[in-house]
Amino acid sequence: MSARLRGWAIATLGWVLTAVGVVLFPLPGPGLLVMVIGLALLAEQHPWAARWVDRLKDRAIAGARHGVATPWRTAWSVLGSLALAGSGLLWLWAPAEPSWWLLPSWTWLPGGWWAGVSQILSGLVTLALVLDTYRRVHRGDRHEQLVG
Repeated sequence: MSARLRGWAIATLGWVLTAVGVVLFPLPGPGLLVMVIGLALLAEQHPWAARWVDRLKDRAIAGARHGVATPWRTAWSVLGSLALAGSGLLWLWAPAEPSWWLLPSWTWLPGGWWAGVSQILSGLVTLALVLDTYRRVHRGDRHEQLVG
């Protein structure tokens, strides 16, 4: 594939993924992840996108460190990840709309099976990231205490 065609294909895929991520962002599922992947593809060719990706990466790392800084924060991060994965099970179970539900019927568990699967996967990926961040942050602290 020529360099020009490859560049065009990456830019097109980057714009499509970014747009799809923006649309999916308020819905249950991986909208933010899709948007960031699109921006990362655009970053190969556009300096403005590279700046956005660098800022997002820095904020994500800082947020991850903050989320595991204390045992309580770590526990809440793990529980939040498990709650996200568990809520996906609700979508897969798809119970009938309860009588107390005041919103229109179409707002009860929108998205169906795919929303449930994406929430379960998002929760499990988040849990893995929390545990990996915990391992990295606290291993580094012990190493600094032993060396320093």
